Amino acid sequence: MPCSTDKQSMLERLDAIETAMRGLGLWSLEPPSAEALASQTPFAADTMPLQMWLQWIFLPRMRETIRLGLRPPAACNIHPFAAHSFVSHGLAARPLVAAIRAFDEAFAAWVKAI
Repeated sequence: MPCSTDKQSMLERLDAIETAMRGLGLWSLEPPSAEALASQTPFAADTMPLQMWLQWIFLPRMRETIRLGLRPPAACNIHPFAAHSFVSHGLAARPLVAAIRAFDEAFAAWVKAI
């Protein structure tokens, strides 16, 4: 399993995604429905927008995986979908898309090192 420094770096990258989402006003106080959360579609794209999936599914699960030292998924390729999903936010979305890309890249290196 990765050392605590690697874990800390990965958690900081997740925090950067959250910070960027909050900066864009994409952070919600209302969780999606239980049905939406139960989606089996990648990114729950059939039941919620990407920002909801990031907030309510991805960030909590990835933080738990990292903190508990669980075996992570083999790949994390959110960036292409995020770049497409947040295009309507224009230049304001660049920090969020960049944070997601940075996480994807760090994740690939992290998983490779395990």
